[in-house]
Amino acid sequence: MENDVVAVIGPQSSGIAHLISNVVNELHVPLLSFATDPSLSSLQYPYFIRTMPSDCFQLVDYYQWREVIAIYVDDDNGRNGISVLGNALAKKRAKISYKAAFPPGAAMSDISDLLNHVNLMESRIYVLHVNPDSGLSIFYTANKLGMISSGYVWIATDWLPSVLDSMELAVNDDTTNLLQGVVALRHHTPDTDFKKSFISQLKSRYKNLTAGINSYALYGYDSVCLAAHSLDAFLNEGGNISFSCDTQLHGTNASMFNFSLLRMFDQGDKFLQTILRMNFTGVSGLFKFDTDKNLIHPAYDIIRRRIGYWSNYSSLSVIAPEILYLKPPNTSTSSRRLYSVIWPGETTDTPKGWVFPKFFVYQHFLSIRTFL
Repeated sequence: MENDVVAVIGPQSSGIAHLISNVVNELHVPLLSFATDPSLSSLQYPYFIRTMPSDCFQLVDYYQWREVIAIYVDDDNGRNGISVLGNALAKKRAKISYKAAFPPGAAMSDISDLLNHVNLMESRIYVLHVNPDSGLSIFYTANKLGMISSGYVWIATDWLPSVLDSMELAVNDDTTNLLQGVVALRHHTPDTDFKKSFISQLKSRYKNLTAGINSYALYGYDSVCLAAHSLDAFLNEGGNISFSCDTQLHGTNASMFNFSLLRMFDQGDKFLQTILRMNFTGVSGLFKFDTDKNLIHPAYDIIRRRIGYWSNYSSLSVIAPEILYLKPPNTSTSSRRLYSVIWPGETTDTPKGWVFPKFFVYQHFLSIRTFL
């Protein structure tokens, strides 16, 4: 905190990104972050630059489901992601019928109680937006409760592919069987020669590297490259690096942080504009920003076994987005297509997505008995 800083890279945690964004705004220091929380907007945080796609996605409409249950961690990232999902569904005349939140670090007994509760409800479409450290345990609990079987649908956000891609060893059969039929969204990074060469060189340099490389690692590497390219361009264009004291920052006598030593980057706004003008191809794909400071052409792989892609340019398709970018955009309903999914229960028939609520059936049965 007491060093002169021209840029900050990270964090991945959306909660920490909210906190740091307030500081960098005051110091005029660009923050290059891979935090996916969509509430981290350029309007509220002008020096925040998201260097990977945010948690904005929409898949439910393709299968004509109208109600989903959202299961999420009750923190900033969870609440804000589910809020954006609710807005996206509303535009398609669908909705979140119930929001099932649990606190960070919840005991498995609490998660089991929560899953038992949502299992009494009508909707069988579950969107799971949680942290990587708790996600797989939810599936293990759901499996014990018989909730990963025929008629159920589970859609996981990008946390699941990140966990699977990062596993030190290949995904074991137990985990594979557990996730049979689960649909998940992975940030799409084109399979270019550049990407393959980068991963090969990384594994060659670090012989003991056994963990996989997920999309966050690729976007993190490109974020560092973005900072380096931008700083080089900034200096070549006559930019000057100087700092001045910020009289508005000060700490209390009891504070462990000496805020009075923090200094403002005098040409931070000019450097910010330099960053936003950058246009290069990284290991994650094209790095170029739109007017809202978001990467252009956000896209996802739709997996477990890849069944297609989604991008804001071409919507749902079985053709990779980078191929469709070369053609005129076509987001008509007739052009949308995904490969078949093997749903929970090993069926290819698309689940209808709802059942009569169990408590309704029970009450109806009691009413009949009383009548008789």
